[in-house]
Amino acid sequence: MQTPAQFSIGIDLGTTHCALSYVDKSASDGENLVQHVLAIPQLTAPASIEARPLLPSFLYLPHESELSAADMALPWGAQQDFVVGEFARARGAATPIRLVSSAKSWLCHPGVDRRSPLLPADAPAEVHRVSPLTASIRYLSHLRWAWEQAHPEAPFDAQDITVTIPASFDPAARELTAEACKAAGFQKLSLLEEPQAALYSWIQASGGDWRKQVQSGDVILVVDVGGGTTDLSLIAVLERDGNLALQRVAVGEHILLGGDNMDLALAYAVARKLAQEGKQLDAWQTRALAHGCRAAKEQLLSDAALESVPVVVPSRGSKLIGGSIRTEVTRSEVLATLVEGFFPQVAVSDKPISRARGALTQLGLPYAQDAAVTRHLAAFLSRQAGVTEQIDGLQGTQPEGASFLHPTAILFNGGVLKAPQIEQRITQVLNSWLAAEGAAPARLLDGANLDLAVARGAAYYGHVREGRGVRIRGGTAQSYYVGVESNMPAIPGMEPPMSALCLAPFGMEEGSEAALDTQEFGLVVGEPVRMRFFGSSVRRSDTVGTMLDFWGPEELLELQEIELNLPAEGRANGEVVPVTLHARVTDIGTLELNAVPVGGSERWKVEFDVRAQAAAEQ
Repeated sequence: MQTPAQFSIGIDLGTTHCALSYVDKSASDGENLVQHVLAIPQLTAPASIEARPLLPSFLYLPHESELSAADMALPWGAQQDFVVGEFARARGAATPIRLVSSAKSWLCHPGVDRRSPLLPADAPAEVHRVSPLTASIRYLSHLRWAWEQAHPEAPFDAQDITVTIPASFDPAARELTAEACKAAGFQKLSLLEEPQAALYSWIQASGGDWRKQVQSGDVILVVDVGGGTTDLSLIAVLERDGNLALQRVAVGEHILLGGDNMDLALAYAVARKLAQEGKQLDAWQTRALAHGCRAAKEQLLSDAALESVPVVVPSRGSKLIGGSIRTEVTRSEVLATLVEGFFPQVAVSDKPISRARGALTQLGLPYAQDAAVTRHLAAFLSRQAGVTEQIDGLQGTQPEGASFLHPTAILFNGGVLKAPQIEQRITQVLNSWLAAEGAAPARLLDGANLDLAVARGAAYYGHVREGRGVRIRGGTAQSYYVGVESNMPAIPGMEPPMSALCLAPFGMEEGSEAALDTQEFGLVVGEPVRMRFFGSSVRRSDTVGTMLDFWGPEELLELQEIELNLPAEGRANGEVVPVTLHARVTDIGTLELNAVPVGGSERWKVEFDVRAQAAAEQ
């Protein structure tokens, strides 16, 4: 019989930082927790180890003659030819072609093979590269080793582990995160969306007083601006059996817009200042400057007493020190670039700006075209207008004819929002929209530690899963559909129409299954085929088996298609096999689709994989 876990461990696998928090279950009761944050031993300089609450999500790949084995040695004796954490970040600022950053953003990039050695993306041929998956595994492995060092009496494998992901991750990105965790040796694993983790942290930090700060009918807007993404979520406060309950209402689209964009914007602003002084930077130096600006931004946002931070841009010549360019980043430059550039005053009717793309582009991350977080927020709330009428307990809580969903409270999360000026701007913009429609201003829910809230909330979630506290009802973040090609005669210049079959409705709970036994489809086996998948955050009334022949451009968004070759298993190649479909949301929140031959017992499992040829097995 398996021994119950003593600890609930929460891990924030962030774009810029990782953190680990844990709850001692044996010493905790309900919302009265014994909770800690693990100090993570890491290299801060050659052969220098310090334990810090955050592990920077950076991986440095040194030249073979650059650092010795002793320089890179860790307390647990792991032999490795790479560095993660603070020393990786510092070393990589001077040599960016050897620094892997933003692995999490690459992990959810559907346009690349995320198992291929892609990073550093702009490294020359002689630099060894790693995949986004490998980088993620190395961060997770480091956290596991750190735990084992600190708690030899409580093996990591025996604890309940919750790892956080953006709410907007598609099924493939969720599956890949789970794979990274398993490769790092995580056994008892759950995945949790970051905005939910932030709200759990706020609940736990309130010491039970959260019920006095919200009431039934409230809609909480969670704004999470992290290192790589902007995540927007709406969570409703409902009354169930005389008690307050929480239910996720909506999740925004995946917006690749965050601290990385801001660091680059700062770098270009400083580069323009240097150019006016006659100091022109090349592309390599600008990348190095972006890493320096990241550190300067973090210092200036975390220490209100600082007015400026020095930044050194390395030279590419042989006289490395003498040729370095010294400048500074000021508080006013940071706030002007961030507040006005990324959080401008806009109307709620404004939509994110899109532009025609160039035919040729450099391979890289699919950043959002519009850098204005406030315009993305306006679009998100406008899409959700009227959605509360579809949720029991929320009918009539929104004014009739509202052009956007009116939040009544707001919770901030993410390192970017450590700047009070940014929090104030977002609050000001949101409340101006509410005032224009005669609504009361949104209340600010504060008290969260923006660096550690997600990890702490994830650890608390592992605790409440056992019925020891309030749990946010979530399930799938979208409704999911598979494309079904119509059977019709060939028509010149026209592809067969595509219908969309609902596999998993919005909010389908983890561990639940849905069998579409009454509908038969033809499945092509023995030759390469493609399966198209779609997601929707606005269609709430569709049930399992709903077939859509038409939909609007904002109703369904196409996800990454899967190319696969299902084994014929004694059938002719290209044969169309009658099948029924069976969908399942796994215990860790990933989506699984099975095709079952009519009258047979075998089944084909189609995983939301990211290989060039997706996995399929019988």
